[in-house]
Amino acid sequence: MSDAPSFAIERFTHAGATLVAQESGEGDDLFVLIHGIGMGRSAFSELEGLLYDIGRVVAVDLPGYGETPEPGRVLTMEENADVVAAYLVDLTAGEDRGRIVILGHSMGAQVALEVAARHPHLVDALVLVGPTVEPGARSAMRQLWRLMRDIIPESPQVIAVGAREYLRAGPRLLAKIRAVMVHRPEVTARQVTAPALVIRGERDIVVPAEWAHQLTHALPDAYLREVAEFGHETMIRNAGPTATLIRDFLADR
Repeated sequence: MSDAPSFAIERFTHAGATLVAQESGEGDDLFVLIHGIGMGRSAFSELEGLLYDIGRVVAVDLPGYGETPEPGRVLTMEENADVVAAYLVDLTAGEDRGRIVILGHSMGAQVALEVAARHPHLVDALVLVGPTVEPGARSAMRQLWRLMRDIIPESPQVIAVGAREYLRAGPRLLAKIRAVMVHRPEVTARQVTAPALVIRGERDIVVPAEWAHQLTHALPDAYLREVAEFGHETMIRNAGPTATLIRDFLADR
């Protein structure tokens, strides 16, 4: 693998909401990485380095996360998806582009689903890592309790990154959690036409196995893979297994 490339960072505003995008790598394929709630693009720092040799990698801070300003109000999953889609249209304008692969982790998987459903011309493949939230468990307290139980056994690195990013999510964190809870990924999944890979950590308390299977079956063209001995924050602790699954998935397409 070649030396790590430099990053290009830009801000993009659509409908009054701003995202920050960090781009690295080169190649025909374009990987777009969308973080979970309370996180930011830094969650993908290792995964970026494992993909940039096979394509361009763009990791984003959604509006109100990471280094972005808070929008006038908390965005829905659909509105976040529209901001990402507008950015992709701007980014790829005039290009003879290759495949666009949208990857979302946790809440980011919900946004990724909406990008694929609402803007299918922009999505050639979809990767959902630890997708939330299943029917019957759409309670902020239940989800936070699950997340705490999942993270406590993790490494100090995972805990440190998570704590830092949750603090940066700001005073609207509860409103952002509510936006996640009202979204219905199982409904959106049926509208997706792109091939999809669903990845779940074997020990993921936030994403039960039954829900991962349900969501996979709702997608018209998808399969599920599990990463042994990993929980919900698998990409922060070790992104290697996820990168391998992504590479295998794309090699079959």
